[in-house]
Amino acid sequence: MTRLKRALGFPSLTFYGVGLIIGAGIYSVIGAAAGVAGNALWWSFAFAALIALLTGLSYAELATAYPEAGAEYVYVRHAFPGRRWAAFVIGWILTVAAAGTAATVSIAFAGYLQLFVRVPSLPAALGVLLVGALINILGIKQASWVNIAFTLIEVAGLVLVIIVAVGEPRFGEAVRAPLSSDVLAGTAVIFFVFLGFEEIANLSEEAERPAKDVPRAIFVSLAITTVLYILVAFSVVALTSPPQLAASSFPLATALATVSPAGARALGAMALFSTANTALLTMIAGSRMLFSMARSGQMPAVLSGVLPNRKTPWVAALVVFAVAAALAPLGDVKVVGSLASLLSIIAFVAVHISLIVLRYREPRRKRPFRVPIRIGRFPLLPAFGVVSAVVLAFHFEPFVYLLGTAVTGTSLLAYWLVRKNLNGSRS
Repeated sequence: MTRLKRALGFPSLTFYGVGLIIGAGIYSVIGAAAGVAGNALWWSFAFAALIALLTGLSYAELATAYPEAGAEYVYVRHAFPGRRWAAFVIGWILTVAAAGTAATVSIAFAGYLQLFVRVPSLPAALGVLLVGALINILGIKQASWVNIAFTLIEVAGLVLVIIVAVGEPRFGEAVRAPLSSDVLAGTAVIFFVFLGFEEIANLSEEAERPAKDVPRAIFVSLAITTVLYILVAFSVVALTSPPQLAASSFPLATALATVSPAGARALGAMALFSTANTALLTMIAGSRMLFSMARSGQMPAVLSGVLPNRKTPWVAALVVFAVAAALAPLGDVKVVGSLASLLSIIAFVAVHISLIVLRYREPRRKRPFRVPIRIGRFPLLPAFGVVSAVVLAFHFEPFVYLLGTAVTGTSLLAYWLVRKNLNGSRS
């Protein structure tokens, strides 16, 4: 069986998680979330962080038990070996979610680029996707170096916003904002900004010590980004109003410009690195998913092809780039980001259920990390994770459900077509 190269240690995995989480939306969808949750935006971040933590626990256990590329697809395949369609559907929708995330941040990249040079948005978005695909093909080690450099820049951008806002009289006033149903609606939008921690599990096969480093990287990256996010939530509503944030294509720069135009311009430059970084990292994740599906025989074998020396799944990387490029013309950060969130929530439910099933199906399998708190073999926290994810899934706009249904429907059609073609080629 073709294997990917083990080249990532704990620091690289943590930078991967932090870089992907931060770039996955704080520079792009925070404006849309502020328009929904208002001054209670920080509550939306807090609830999203809690759901992410519950999910991260399940990923940590399963990643140490099954350290393979394709994470969610692998877990569902082991939990439900007689229902191969279920694993295929999860793999398919997560590939689309990864491509959708890349498309979303490429749109945000194009928006921030307008601060410096007037270029058509679509060519700019497609350009950053192409560069990300090429780095993905070049190698995971090279991609990791790029990610570390870009992550330091994007974290510096958030710290800049916080430092400027701390001196404002309204900083911290949002802590008194009342809870309402709008907070959960905002959580559904803002949950997109936490997507990325789960992709650390997708790199288990390329981690040098997956049993030890993958769980630590998941939890450390979530802790770092949660603290930064809540402070940023306090900051942006202290600097400007939620409606102004919602109306902006570059919300963080808009907030900063109210007190520091020079700082806003510097932040716009940092946002370019952040959004470009996330485009790179999500396409890496999507290509690993397609590679895993092809390696197990549920996608055409050509997708499992790797470069001889670099061991990178180059064909899968090109396919993910093509899907992201096809989604980019939709042009709406909120819609594409919400679609990626909904698809990821579906996958998270599948991961929680898979963990519960595998505790019974394979009780003797070695699990270097175990989710705490159980009754007999039944783990309680994954059950809470299912409930929280389902509740969150009911707070999207109708159009997002239509898109989600379309993606799921096409996954079933694709399963039937791929299975038919593969069976025909074997006969």
